[in-house]
Amino acid sequence: MSLKLFVAGVVFAGAALAAFGEDIGTPNPATIEYPDGKPPSKTEVELGRILFFDNRLSVNQEQSCATCHNPNLGFGDGMAKGIGTMGGGLGRNTPHIYNLAWNSIFMWDGRKPTLEEQALGPIESAGEMNMPLDSLLPRLKKVAFYQKTFEQLYGKSGITGENLGKAVAAFERTIVSNNSDFDKYMKGDKNALTANSIRGMELFKGKASCVQCHSGPNFTDESFHNIGLGDGDIGRSKIVPGVTTKGAFKTPGLRNALLTAPYMHNGSEATLEAVVRYYNKGGNTAEGRDKIIKPLNLKESEIQDLVAFLGSLTDPVL
Repeated sequence: MSLKLFVAGVVFAGAALAAFGEDIGTPNPATIEYPDGKPPSKTEVELGRILFFDNRLSVNQEQSCATCHNPNLGFGDGMAKGIGTMGGGLGRNTPHIYNLAWNSIFMWDGRKPTLEEQALGPIESAGEMNMPLDSLLPRLKKVAFYQKTFEQLYGKSGITGENLGKAVAAFERTIVSNNSDFDKYMKGDKNALTANSIRGMELFKGKASCVQCHSGPNFTDESFHNIGLGDGDIGRSKIVPGVTTKGAFKTPGLRNALLTAPYMHNGSEATLEAVVRYYNKGGNTAEGRDKIIKPLNLKESEIQDLVAFLGSLTDPVL
């Protein structure tokens, strides 16, 4: 490579980094806001981890939280739509749980306002783990380890639904992804990203306008959008009725997106390239679609560059 081309490449990389601005960056665990104002103890995190992988939390003791949120599958299940402990199909794709510590609202339709409530939701849901708390808590109280550890952490209240949610949420808040090639690049390592990833980063914020929804360090605006899938699922409007919420779903974070296929709330897109092509065409239907969803007119090379950038957000944490 000539000196002229090398210098041009460095200038371009520096410009791309500056252009990304302060709205996108690396998540800093020091900024996590904990419900009690302080980080959980190692004991509480470990209790939450054990509960997360414990099949006792499902009615027939055949599923744990990790069945659907499998660390080996990007904390998803690799299926378009999940399967409950009783064998029935679920209505939506299993979302990943990376960097939930910074989320302010949970589930595809935003029906849970805290991570603690989200943690309990699938356990009690008849279609998922199908385990009412009034049946689960006595089951857990029969386990000496749980009796001792809950009392150690939460005093006389011991094993309650509230404390169960606290423990699982404490573990989930430790699932932090912040050391991807993109993060290394943002910290100053100009060699961390390939040239096509850098071009993809420019497209992400520029021509493709992905950053309109996938903003902030976790690449989500924590809001809800109808992206034109037109699959009949009313989404957010079941929680907050209205024309603008019909068919709208929460913007998923993009960290480790390469690991979390398939995509969309209905699992309709099998690969990241398919997702980019979906947005490039402007969605499936215009009915109720958010105004920001429109054809992108990306060239084939730009599609590949954008996929490369999304791949640079990969950082398995467990």
